[in-house]
Amino acid sequence: MGWGLTVPLLGLSLPEHAEVIRALPDLGYTDVWSAETNGVDAFTPLALAAAWEPTLRLGTAIVPVYTRGPALLAMSAASLAMAAPGRFVLGLGASSPVIVGNWNGIPFEQPFRKTRDVLRIVRTALRGDRVDGEFDTVTVKRFKLEAAPPEPPPILLAALRPQMLRLAGHEADGAILNWLAPYDVPQCVGAVGNADADVVARVFVCPTPDAEFARNVGRFLISSYLTVPAYAAFQDWLGRGDALKGMHEAWAAGDRAGAGAAIPTAVVDDLVVHGTPEACAERVEEYRAAGVKTPTIAILPTPENLPPLELVRRLGPPR
Repeated sequence: MGWGLTVPLLGLSLPEHAEVIRALPDLGYTDVWSAETNGVDAFTPLALAAAWEPTLRLGTAIVPVYTRGPALLAMSAASLAMAAPGRFVLGLGASSPVIVGNWNGIPFEQPFRKTRDVLRIVRTALRGDRVDGEFDTVTVKRFKLEAAPPEPPPILLAALRPQMLRLAGHEADGAILNWLAPYDVPQCVGAVGNADADVVARVFVCPTPDAEFARNVGRFLISSYLTVPAYAAFQDWLGRGDALKGMHEAWAAGDRAGAGAAIPTAVVDDLVVHGTPEACAERVEEYRAAGVKTPTIAILPTPENLPPLELVRRLGPPR
C-alpha cells in the first residue's frame, strides 16, 4: 500500500522541488506521479526526482496516447526505466478532446481502440521485441528499441468505465482512477476484474478549513472536467447523473457560472477532499481502505499558502 504526491506543486519551479522530493520517504510517501496538461511535460519532473531521491516509485498520470507517437512513448519510457530501475511506472490514457484536439490539433477519435493499440505497441517494444504491423488506429513498420530496459516497466491505464477498466486489468498492469469518492472505489475495482492489478487514484485535495473557499475551487474544477463527455459518462455510471443534470444543462447553455452553482454541495464534498491537512489525510486514507493501492494527492490552491514542505508533511499518511 502506497501514498503518492502529484508534481509539480503549485508555485514551485522544477528545481525548487528537490527539497520536497528528498523529504518524502521520511514523511511516509512512497510515490511521485507527474501530471501533464498545459504546464510541464510528464517525464522531466520524474527524471529530476530519479536523480534527487533513489527509493520513490515514479509514475506518469498520464501521458496521452495521441500526442506522442508510440515509438517515442516507448523510448521515453525506456529511458526513465533505465534511469530508475524497478521504480518507474508508465501511465497511459486517452486524455481529452481539449488537450488532444484543441491544443495539439490531433483528431480525438476511437479513444478505446487508440489506447489499446498504443498499450500493445509500447508493451511489445519495451520487452525488446520488434513491432511491425497494422493496428486499428495506427500502423507501425519495423520499430525496435535500440536499448530496451532490462526490466520493462509496468503500464497502467487511466480508466473510467467498464471497457477501459477491464482492459487495464487484463492487458495492462492496472488502472489509474480519477474524480471518484471512496465509496465509488469498489465498483471500479470490480470492473478491473483482476485482484493482482495495481490501482492508483488521483485524489484532489484542498487542504483548508475554509469550506466555502474549497467548495468554490471544487465547483470550478468539477464544472470544467466533468462536462467532458468521458467524465460525464463516468459520473453517470457511478450514479451521479441526476445530481449533475443541472450543471450539464447550464454548461450546454453557455452559463459557466450557473454550471458551477448547480453542482450540489454533497457532490463537491464527495469529489474534492477539504479540511485541515490532517483531516484531509484521514479522508485520503479512506481510498486505501476501499481498495486503492496508492492514493495520490493532487494539492489544490488554498488561502493559507502554507510552505510546501510543511503542507506535504501534514498531508502524509496517518500514523
